[in-house]
Amino acid sequence: MGALDWAQLLENQWNPNRELGHPQKTAHPMNRRQLLATSTSALLGTVATAAAQPLRVAVIGHTGRGNYGHGLDTLWLALPGTRIVAVADPDPAGLAAAVARLGSPKPFPDYRQMLADTKPDLVAVCPRHADQHEAMCLAAISAGVRGIYIEKPFCRTPAEADAIIEAAAKANTKIAIAHRNRYDPAFQTAKRLMEGGELGTILECRGRGKEDARGGALDFWVLGSHVCNLATGLGGDPVACSAMLYQDGRPCVEADVREGDEGLGAMAGNGLHARFELADGLPLFFDSVQNQGTKEAGFGLQVIGTKGILDFRIDRQPLVHFRAGNPFQPGATAQPWQPVSSAGIGQPEPIKDLAKRLGSHEIAANDLIAAIEEDRAPLCDDRQGRVTVEMACAIFASHRKNGTRIAWPLEDRSNPLR
Repeated sequence: MGALDWAQLLENQWNPNRELGHPQKTAHPMNRRQLLATSTSALLGTVATAAAQPLRVAVIGHTGRGNYGHGLDTLWLALPGTRIVAVADPDPAGLAAAVARLGSPKPFPDYRQMLADTKPDLVAVCPRHADQHEAMCLAAISAGVRGIYIEKPFCRTPAEADAIIEAAAKANTKIAIAHRNRYDPAFQTAKRLMEGGELGTILECRGRGKEDARGGALDFWVLGSHVCNLATGLGGDPVACSAMLYQDGRPCVEADVREGDEGLGAMAGNGLHARFELADGLPLFFDSVQNQGTKEAGFGLQVIGTKGILDFRIDRQPLVHFRAGNPFQPGATAQPWQPVSSAGIGQPEPIKDLAKRLGSHEIAANDLIAAIEEDRAPLCDDRQGRVTVEMACAIFASHRKNGTRIAWPLEDRSNPLR
């Protein structure tokens, strides 16, 4: 399938005034022209690099403190038009292993020194520990990098996100968040199905985390960010949240607040129930209960309408399934689940090696490079990263007020549990 075919497909998908059975409030942040440019280059992965020389990539890792994320370091080895020139890791053994793994780039124990010495075009902020992300991003922006690809969660607080976004905007540094599922072309197909009425009147979105030992607040931060990034991509940014946190079934109290894992800051609860109001009028429910017994089967998102359901399974292929029929009349109207591809419901996926290209971050990295060349926002950018961070903090803020509805933007830009 060629670029012209993709442009035509997206032309047919885009309808900024779609009806969802709820009052239309605000459009999605990307306009139609941006969506066409973004999706065509990202989905095809055919980015023509303007520079005569490969883009120079510097990798930031931290062994024992988030390591190198989910392959954010190695993706550049196979990506045309890029070359890893340096890697930083304060752990000597981890640094030596990274040098061997990444084709012998120049090693640095300090990422600030690496940025000053090598002046890279792109930086991969790999550690999963979010307490390091703000400093790493600001250092990279200050060094003049053109693009940053960063592991999720983006950072710990809306204030940190605000600082990164402001600095990136002034420097025109493009930042992309490693929410790989947003780069799956089936996501665009799902949007087209919603806009085309296949689901009937859309009633709600429902998401769950993995609900393993991390169930509750940590599950939302680490895994629910994937789910909520999909939901807000479909229904718009949140406008309000009401939520409660629970510890072993009882509402959390101050004594339950702890320092969270993975550098995420203060959190509480091994269970949570949250309701967000999205800009398009849809309610999004997110729930997570620790060790609830389904072996991660619930990890994903469902969009429920009067004529059918879209189901998204995170990091799986196919990403999306569709089940026709009124979900409230299962015996009378329910049909079998059908996979959804870039070509439509029940159609085989025409893009070769899609699962591999998504899993390796190839498509996301190609989109970041295209965003730099076209001077546009990446498909999943820093502002969308801030949305999921603010959603986590909104849960905490609402719980502190006994589930009171909290409106956007949050007035308190810090962690409400601090």
